[in-house]
Amino acid sequence: MKFRRAGIRGRKLVIFTVMTLMALCLIVFQSSESYAATAREINVSVDVTLKNFYNNVKGAKEYLKTAKGVLVFPSVYKAGFGLGGEYGEGALRIGGKTVEYFSTIAGSFGFQLGAQKKTLILVFTQKKALKSFRESNGWKAGVDGSVALITVGIGGSIDTTNIKDPIVAFAFDQKGLMYNLTIEGSKFSKIKK
Repeated sequence: MKFRRAGIRGRKLVIFTVMTLMALCLIVFQSSESYAATAREINVSVDVTLKNFYNNVKGAKEYLKTAKGVLVFPSVYKAGFGLGGEYGEGALRIGGKTVEYFSTIAGSFGFQLGAQKKTLILVFTQKKALKSFRESNGWKAGVDGSVALITVGIGGSIDTTNIKDPIVAFAFDQKGLMYNLTIEGSKFSKIKK
């Protein structure tokens, strides 16, 4: 009797896992045009994201004025159940104007359960790094270039004197700036809008 019950529980767990992974694939890796954001929707979301960044981080506006380019992903969704994945769409702005649209996608394996949403801002501080990124066919963080995480100091301001990295990143969740960000292995690809 115990073996039969364990077998039923095992099958239910397998079915649950398969269903969860299928749902994850539908949510995170959807490619249907009916669910994809339009260029206008992305631009509006990027405007709101940058406004929030300016309002919540002292020195953000001045810092971004010196940037060679800014890649903004207003919403990057991550979900996982053992296997995880994340996906988001955003816009690259140069001189305050959108020049291209990108998607970001990443996968992970390990203990994870649930879903979350974050906002990601990548700032290109050097023309060479921006050029290399734009000319790539699927740029991968940690492989094609490194990305440094910038944390906000006391008083919620950016310490621009120590920023020497060619690409820096800011990530926010609903509570504010995230300190344990890793985008190693995230792939950034151009998309048509």
